[in-house]
Amino acid sequence: MYTSTQMTFKQFTDYLLHEKNYSVLTVKAYQTDLEGFSEFILKQYDSNTINDVNYSQIRSWVVNLVEAGITNRTINRKVSSLNSYYKFLLKTETISVNPLAKHKALKTSKKVQIPFSEDELKTVISDLSTETDFKGLRNRLIVELFYATGIRRIELVQIKLSHLDLANKTLKVLGKRNKERFIPLIDSVVITANEYLKARNQLEDIIDYQYLFLTKKGLKIYETLVYRIINDYFSKASSKVKRSPHILRHSFATHLLNQGANLNAVKELLGHSSLAATQVYTHNSIAELKKVYSNAHPRSKK
Repeated sequence: MYTSTQMTFKQFTDYLLHEKNYSVLTVKAYQTDLEGFSEFILKQYDSNTINDVNYSQIRSWVVNLVEAGITNRTINRKVSSLNSYYKFLLKTETISVNPLAKHKALKTSKKVQIPFSEDELKTVISDLSTETDFKGLRNRLIVELFYATGIRRIELVQIKLSHLDLANKTLKVLGKRNKERFIPLIDSVVITANEYLKARNQLEDIIDYQYLFLTKKGLKIYETLVYRIINDYFSKASSKVKRSPHILRHSFATHLLNQGANLNAVKELLGHSSLAATQVYTHNSIAELKKVYSNAHPRSKK
């Protein structure tokens, strides 16, 4: 039997899954945050429900997290999960006031992600071009696809064969909240994709046939393996501390903007819901413009 709190939690997670179309992993993160807060309220205030807490209690939880060494960014995410829950309770008329209505997020320092240079990407892709077996072709397509489309790691893992249209050179991507977008594919990616598919078809046993990227055992590729592939290859060509699929996404956006791409077009390619998210990638683009300006303007000190 569910307790009243567990029942409300289940209604909330069902709402996130079925109405908001959040991924299972995202919903799990919300649930973990709520359970953590519930444990705190039970321990500190001997209460079995978080539906009728006040802001001072939430504030004491935040202070507790800070004292535990949790970063402000992570704390803000946890509070955001809690805020979404209370908004849901308002929507369902379970509560009449959101205790987080006047809360202000903790200050966080802005992370400046350093993209891979064009030379670093050329080096990695060139090294991969010599690998012609299934694993090498798969890894090469993964790198090329990340750099040519700017897709997220989870989006790459979820690509199905039916999403890839090589005849029309397009890829259907399922983004956050299952929002579809179509991304054009450059010729080099189409060529590599055809080579990979030939090698893929020669696998002895294919279990997850519907998915594009597989392991040698014919199973759907997983996120940690994708991260490891990117980190391994780029560790040989780059001295950057962070070498991840997200940095490839960042490189895609930054290099497009450096070449004069329209910000709105980049926003659509990345699958962002607002320009604010895309503008994060303009930092390095502006730096590049300053360098060009400095080298080209007659009054600039060379």
